[in-house]
Amino acid sequence: MEFKIETYTPDDLDCVLRLSLRAWAPVFSSLKEVLGSAVFEELYPHWPLTQAETIEATCLAKQDSTWVAKHPDSGAVVGFVVLKLNEENNVGEIYMLAVDPKHQGQGIGTALTHFALDIMKSRGMKTAMVETGGDPGHEPARATYEKAGFTVLPIARYFKRL
Repeated sequence: MEFKIETYTPDDLDCVLRLSLRAWAPVFSSLKEVLGSAVFEELYPHWPLTQAETIEATCLAKQDSTWVAKHPDSGAVVGFVVLKLNEENNVGEIYMLAVDPKHQGQGIGTALTHFALDIMKSRGMKTAMVETGGDPGHEPARATYEKAGFTVLPIARYFKRL
């Protein structure tokens, strides 16, 4: 599918919220399985609500660093990416990226990643980073970033129910 990447506008927010929650539902399901229900419920008791609040706050605060991928015919938002650029150390971060599950596997995540890297370069960043989970639900994200040439730095984060 062909699609176009455009600058985010507040009119895109509802679509971004809906697609993000659909895209990240399998991730949170995976986290629940890996962490166990007790720890998961403690860490993410109302994940759809808090995730939606985070997405909305981020998109509104970072309008100049948020882009959407749109379907060429319908104009529907099928993915989005948010960047954080640290000019002190010249590190650009892909802070959020999601693709609507109905359109995953069509190269949208890869295109948004490469678009983000081009923006970082054009804004003087020397290093790019992205953080994602090591659980099975994040496997597609890891594949996208590794395909784009990112190197993984394994980090161990442990949780225990008290």
